[in-house]
Amino acid sequence: MIQTTEWNETARSAAWARIAAKVDGILAVMGDRSPHVAGENGRYDDPPLDWWTSGFWPGMLWLAYDMSGEAKYREAAWSWDERLERLMLKENRFDHDVGFQFLPTAVYKFALTGDEDARRRGLFAANFLAGRFNPRGGFIRAWNGDRIGWAIADTAMNVSLLFWAAGESGDPRFAHIAKLHADTVLREFVRADGSAHHIVCFDPETGERTEALGGQGAAPDSSWSRGNAWVLYGLANTFRHTGDPAYLRASQQVAHYFVAHLPEDDIPYWDFRAEGELGGEPRDTSAGAIAASGLIELADALPEREGRGYRRAAERILSSLDARYATWDLPDHEGILTQGTGHKPAGQNVNVSLIYGDYFFMEAVAKLNGWKRRIF
Repeated sequence: MIQTTEWNETARSAAWARIAAKVDGILAVMGDRSPHVAGENGRYDDPPLDWWTSGFWPGMLWLAYDMSGEAKYREAAWSWDERLERLMLKENRFDHDVGFQFLPTAVYKFALTGDEDARRRGLFAANFLAGRFNPRGGFIRAWNGDRIGWAIADTAMNVSLLFWAAGESGDPRFAHIAKLHADTVLREFVRADGSAHHIVCFDPETGERTEALGGQGAAPDSSWSRGNAWVLYGLANTFRHTGDPAYLRASQQVAHYFVAHLPEDDIPYWDFRAEGELGGEPRDTSAGAIAASGLIELADALPEREGRGYRRAAERILSSLDARYATWDLPDHEGILTQGTGHKPAGQNVNVSLIYGDYFFMEAVAKLNGWKRRIF
């Protein structure tokens, strides 16, 4: 491994200060854009608001408000859940990722302000997500169109919306659905070596598994690093919500695979089993940031001595992101992390800044600086 500076309290605090300053710079120019990708020009794009990444920028604003108490972040974040709700009332593209959209907006807003409209919007989104559940196959359907029997790794994170809704509404069916989907992740997604599939397909009538697909990974039998990060973090969250040790053990299994396959600077390649020489393959800093935040959850779920290795692994990843992949010296660049990979097989968004990578990097560093609230 490349030696990295130990992330003591001073280093962690300095990293947070750099993130906060960068968020201020982004806030000054972002306006009403809903960012996803910042390419070579360093400017974030503005996809439609029902695109799956629309919750992460407001989530960064709510996190900045939570950590600082500064009203400017609250004011900038306030209307996002309202804007999302308006889209729910017309033709839209919302799907399994509504957790990524409503947890960092409506649910976070309600947690910080007690706003009853935000609570209602969060529960509305949870009902939508629960409605995508296939009881024969025990999975939440991914995407829309004709992919009726598809389930994907990303949804392991989105089920946190259902666990929140169960606690907030008193209706246990939300948690039942979340747990049944998580059971399917354990059974069908996590391989014996700790790697995870991206897409698993089922017959929507019988619930029988039909095949696994490569999706955004290199091949059906490959190991897409961001999918592994979603599963690692999502199962750690499911353990926190349920207390069932099966989810904790599975999260640990994926974590061991993930950390063992990191290259010398601790930042994953886009796929751990890409066919080419890994030294020539692109990294995915977003996968590293997501996994780091999940590793901190694992550390917190375990006794201190047992969890220490997971926390140290998270710190190594975050330290490397901070030192080698961040845009601290590029004040006009609107992203925080460089070298994210969105969809390599499709040739889309390779070596770019990705807003979810920025969000989870910020979230993970906040955790190391004492942030105790949990949104996912």
